[in-house]
Amino acid sequence: MHRSAPRLSRILACAAVPVMLVAVGCSSDSGSGSDAEKKAGSSSSSDSAGAEPTKPAVEPAKFTDLPDACTSIAKNTVKDLVPEAKKKGGTAGRSSDLSVRGSCSWNGLDDKGIKGSQYRWLSVAFTRFDSDQSLGSGAARATEDYTKQVAKEKASEGAQKAAAAAAPGIGDEATAITYKLNKTDEDFEYATVVARTGNVVVTLTYNGAGYAGAKTPSAADILKGAQKAAKEAVGKVDATAGAGSAEASPSAGDAKKDDKKEEKKGDEKGDEKPASEATPKS
Repeated sequence: MHRSAPRLSRILACAAVPVMLVAVGCSSDSGSGSDAEKKAGSSSSSDSAGAEPTKPAVEPAKFTDLPDACTSIAKNTVKDLVPEAKKKGGTAGRSSDLSVRGSCSWNGLDDKGIKGSQYRWLSVAFTRFDSDQSLGSGAARATEDYTKQVAKEKASEGAQKAAAAAAPGIGDEATAITYKLNKTDEDFEYATVVARTGNVVVTLTYNGAGYAGAKTPSAADILKGAQKAAKEAVGKVDATAGAGSAEASPSAGDAKKDDKKEEKKGDEKGDEKPASEATPKS
């Protein structure tokens, strides 16, 4: 009986060996699976960290079309500012897309006989900017162009006594630039109002001069006329809200190309010389 007890102990010890091996094997498999999961999780986290965050959508443009530039100013206003206009309906500027860019101008010589003649020139131009995910909202792009146009007018070549001031009550923001300019041997008074409403920039220029002994128009009268016409033009833009097509505006480079196509020497600044400036009626 005493010999059988040690023998039984050895048998039980040997029987326990396979059970321990199985336990070790299961533990090893469990560890491997856990490492794989950790690697997969790490890879997923890395991919998420490397992905760029989604940019918020830009604000939609307020205006998707432009008014007809030649009808943006009331007929009576044109008649008052440009007496004896050569073309009552105005001369439209060239544009590859009138929903993006449009312009019109009027000029005329009011011959007063022995009292001399009064020359006037008026122009209005619209530029619309659509919202673009990469370039920004239409309003932001228009604000940038508005600032550039104001700076451009302040730096007009040959301008004398140039001054700029806010023009309240015209669009979201507006600036009036005034100056004198000597050309065709006469003194001209200039007033340009640059205004922004939503995603559209409006540039209106009005100038005049006296010929054959007539007095140069007052700077105050020219500015007053420019502000009145600019307010009407901006009002026409506001009336187009929600109308027209939602075509995208050209990039800055395209806009510059369009500018070159539209430009004519003397057209923007009213350099056209009156036909009958020298000989007043007797």
